[in-house]
Amino acid sequence: MTDIMPALTSSDKGTIITIEVTAGSKKASFPAGYNEWRKALGCMVRAPALEGRANKEVIAVISERIGIEKTRISIISGRTAPIKKILVEGMTPDQIRSALSVA
Repeated sequence: MTDIMPALTSSDKGTIITIEVTAGSKKASFPAGYNEWRKALGCMVRAPALEGRANKEVIAVISERIGIEKTRISIISGRTAPIKKILVEGMTPDQIRSALSVA
């Protein structure tokens, strides 16, 4: 099993997840692999990287997969880049790893 913990950083508000987004994919998926070099979880979304559409879908896909409200997820860096830092409020890295069923 791949160790995804390097992509998860604890913060005072929750956990920061480093993700690598592929916009315009045929299907939405999270996690969609792990980039060991970038220490980032893959996130595929159908929406194009245009006018914030992909970012909205990133939040929706992560919210659904982890099982929390969208309001507890925010993009804290990388809004216009494929590598993003996502804050998940109120969850520890271990809780996120468990929610993603990657142990």
